[in-house]
Amino acid sequence: MFTVTVYSKPRCVQCDMTRKQLERLQIGYTTVDVTDNATALEFITEDLGYSQAPVVMVDQDPENHWSGFRPDQLKALARANASIATNHSIGSNGSNRSNRSNQTETAVAS
Repeated sequence: MFTVTVYSKPRCVQCDMTRKQLERLQIGYTTVDVTDNATALEFITEDLGYSQAPVVMVDQDPENHWSGFRPDQLKALARANASIATNHSIGSNGSNRSNRSNQTETAVAS
């Protein structure tokens, strides 16, 4: 699973919509208020080059970030999140099956 950071500011409709959509999609996130954090404001404006809030950054991939309310990006993030969860479950089940299979082969060989 990955971490999502939403750089936002008060009274920002697109920021509110982004956070609500993340909650609907059951994606955890951290909010950073850029009006209270000069370092964060400098990061999103100077380093990333954005001039509007919110800025959404996916920590799993530092190149994966965008600005504004982007339902398409949020849905893609939800799909990626579901895929990671599914692959993790399949890996766990596959490992368990292999272990059971090995135990059966060992028991038969003994």
